[in-house]
This record gives sequence, structure tokens and C-alpha cells, in this order.
Amino acid sequence: MARTTSWMNFVTDLSIILSIFLVCSRVNAQLSANFYNTSCPNVETIVRNAMTTAVNNEARMGASILRLFFHDCFVQGCDGSVLLDDTATFTGEKGALPNNGSLRGFDVIDTIKANVEAACNTTVSCADILALASRDGVVLLGGPSWTVLLGRRDSTTASLSEANTDLPGPTSDLSTLITKFTNKGLTAQDMTALSGAHTIGQARCLLFRSRIYNNTDINATYATSLKANCPVSGGDDNLAPLDLQTPTNFDNDYYQNLLNEQGLLHSDQELFNGGSQDSLVQTYANDNSQFWSDFVNSMINMGNISPLTGTQGQIRSNCRAVNS
Repeated sequence: MARTTSWMNFVTDLSIILSIFLVCSRVNAQLSANFYNTSCPNVETIVRNAMTTAVNNEARMGASILRLFFHDCFVQGCDGSVLLDDTATFTGEKGALPNNGSLRGFDVIDTIKANVEAACNTTVSCADILALASRDGVVLLGGPSWTVLLGRRDSTTASLSEANTDLPGPTSDLSTLITKFTNKGLTAQDMTALSGAHTIGQARCLLFRSRIYNNTDINATYATSLKANCPVSGGDDNLAPLDLQTPTNFDNDYYQNLLNEQGLLHSDQELFNGGSQDSLVQTYANDNSQFWSDFVNSMINMGNISPLTGTQGQIRSNCRAVNS
């Protein structure tokens, strides 16, 4: 009887593994690096040119677009839902607590979409444009490049509630961070590698005030310097760089900051605070090429979260609105 039970458990486990493999295989089969080779062969050049202009105008935009992609993929999958505007009859995700007054770059995506539409009408999804633009923003700030798998389609729905519950926040502890990533099919290593996106960009005082006035795991000199532009009250929108060393260069300085207790957000410092990710943070701090390699793999993994493909969803003509 025990042997029969053991065999049944083995069969069950094997079935689960095969199911996961088949799901992953379907995603990779539906998304392809050459998806637009015939229908819109110049799409990557069009996106890169517009991103070059945007980042040259404001280096921070590379980080803003990358964050936009992250917030898209963690809510309903990488389907462009984060780009949808609210209307009298439709509630999007822009009003969610993690997004409201915080997400940027929608106008840049609008420009790219208009340029792509002029070349290939109703062919390239907003979800794919956002995926490509995210990669290009990283490259333009001196980071690694990778092949973006394409073929996503755009959602006709959005989820304000999911945006409020599923996105990790700046005050999250390590356990919460790992859980939120695991819930999306990503590993703790993916979480730590993707957090390296904070080597570029800035954050509002509102998001790090509690850390610099209340946390003890922060370099005292660093905290004092931040308080000058982030008072106990007021100045909520005052900005500070997430990476105090090279905020417009995509490198591993973010992890070096963590070793010195100079993480801007509470959630940043949680990666190096006596927990399970300490050794990986040390690895990335000492080896930029390893960070880049893992970051690229994790970006591809994140880009594979629940895409709409085939006949699912639609190709929006305007990224801000569902086709009428």
C-alpha cells in the first residue's frame, strides 16, 4: 500500500512538472524574436530612435519606461493594461496607489506608437512596444542588451485591485518581496536581479521618508544628506536618486550601496539585511557582468508573464484606449 501511494505521489508530481513545462513552452513558442520580421521589419529601429530622443532629452526616462514595463507585467501579465486611461465607463490602473502620481513615460509610449503606426498600421501591440522600449532604455544608459521576444497582444481590460495588491511596495520586507515575485512565477534570484533596475532613476521623498527618519539599518551620513531635501513633513514630491553614485548609468553600484547601508528604499536594503539574498547581493556588487547576465535572464522571464497571444486581446490603435 505504501509503495502504491509513493508511486501515485510520483506520478502526480511528474504531471505537475510536465504541466509547468508545457505552459512555459507554449509561452516561448508564441513569443518570438522574429515575430514582426515580415509584418513590421523596422519596428525595433523605430522604437530605438524614439527612445534615443527621449533619453537624450531626459536620462531619467530610461528608468521610467523600465518601471512602466514592470508595473505592466505584474498586473494581468505583460499586456499593456497599465497604459489604459480611465474613462466614464472604464477604470484603469493608473489610479492605483503604486501608480498614481508616480508612473511616467506614457507620452513617450504614445510617440513611439504613433511612429510605429505610421509604418505598420494596427500591427504592433502596445505591450510589445513597451517591452522593446524598456530594453532600449537600459541600453541607452549603458546597460546590457538582449533579444526581446515579441508577439504579445493588448488587453481590453485592466485591474485596479490587482495593481493595488500585487505590486511590491517601497516598505515591503524581504519575505513579502519574495512572495510577490513567486506569485508571478519568478524566483528570489529574479527578484534580486530585477531590483538592480534601481541603479537608475529616482524616487519621491514620500516613499523613503519613513526609512531615513525611522530605520536603523541606514548609513547615518547618508540619511542626514537625504533629510536636507526630504523634511519630516512636506516636500513629498522632492526627488532623490535610487543609486547615489551613478544614477544615470546602468551598473552594479546599486548593490555596492546596499553593502554600505545606502539603499534609498526600505525594500532595497531588505535585500542585504542578514537575509537569504545577502550572498547574491555581494556577488552582484563584486561582479557587474554576473549582474548583467542575471538581469537579462530575469527581464526575459518577467516579459513572459501571462502574455496574450494568438487571437487573444487586440492590437490597440491608441495605447490609452481599447479599440472601439
